[in-house]
Amino acid sequence: QVQLVESGGGLVQPGGSLRLSCAASGIIFSINAMGWYRQTPGKQRELVTIITSGSSTNYADSVKGRFTISRDNAKNAVYLQMNSLKPEDTAVYSCYADWRRSVVSGYQQLWGQGTLVTVSS
Repeated sequence: QVQLVESGGGLVQPGGSLRLSCAASGIIFSINAMGWYRQTPGKQRELVTIITSGSSTNYADSVKGRFTISRDNAKNAVYLQMNSLKPEDTAVYSCYADWRRSVVSGYQQLWGQGTLVTVSS
């Protein structure tokens, strides 16, 4: 069974840093884009950042200059370095991946279980 497993969430003070990790396991032929979303109660899920297989990146305006996404294709993993955290960054962060099982398979989305990030003094 293919799955994404996240780690690295927790409680941090404003101005602090956290690093989230997400790794895919199972039989995977290739992964195209990977990224991170976040969601708070009562709000729609928000795309935080995305990275392509060629390492092109895109960020939400609210996190530009503070968050950095990276990936390790050999490990099927994606990371999110979050600096200068603000209380409004508090959310459940979920990673996702566009993956396929074989060269003839289509790409499908895979989601992690989510990890809570709380920014509070």
